[in-house]
Amino acid sequence: MGAIGSLLIVILAGKFSFRLLDEVARATLLISAMVFFILICAQAFGLAFRGLGGEQLVVRMFEWVPGGVTGGIVFLMALLFVLGFFLEWIEITYVAVPLFLPFFIQNNVDLVWLGTMICLNLQTSFLTPPFGWALFFLKGVAPKGVTTLDIYRGVVPFIGLQVLALVLLFFVPDLATWLPRAIGW
Repeated sequence: MGAIGSLLIVILAGKFSFRLLDEVARATLLISAMVFFILICAQAFGLAFRGLGGEQLVVRMFEWVPGGVTGGIVFLMALLFVLGFFLEWIEITYVAVPLFLPFFIQNNVDLVWLGTMICLNLQTSFLTPPFGWALFFLKGVAPKGVTTLDIYRGVVPFIGLQVLALVLLFFVPDLATWLPRAIGW
């Protein structure tokens, strides 16, 4: 639907050409190929990691983190926040997160709650200067007079709200789990 809508907008704006369509199709193919390559490699990595007993190694490593399960969650959130500066969500969710899930599953952590915190944490990371991915996208579509520093200043309130939401979610897990329970999930 997005592709059809974009195509209609370009046609209505009178900027459609087959050369442009070819360029967009090639760029889309490259991005799609990259995403699928990452997914295939993540699957191969995951199979090898599990086959060599990596899950138990990670579970044992979490025993060194002070604070038990709570300390493990704080460690995971800090690690994912930093990874969000440099990696896209696909790499993080398909490679990094599965490394730590066995520990949380073994300790009966609600995965809906944990997944919601991970998503909120990554979104916050993607907005945090100086490396936030979303900031570079904003700069790319901003009018000419808007500087990178303007964008950095503009996202500060949103980052504050997201950190507040993450803290609330950490201390009140029902914010993420009440609806799945209500629908019998």
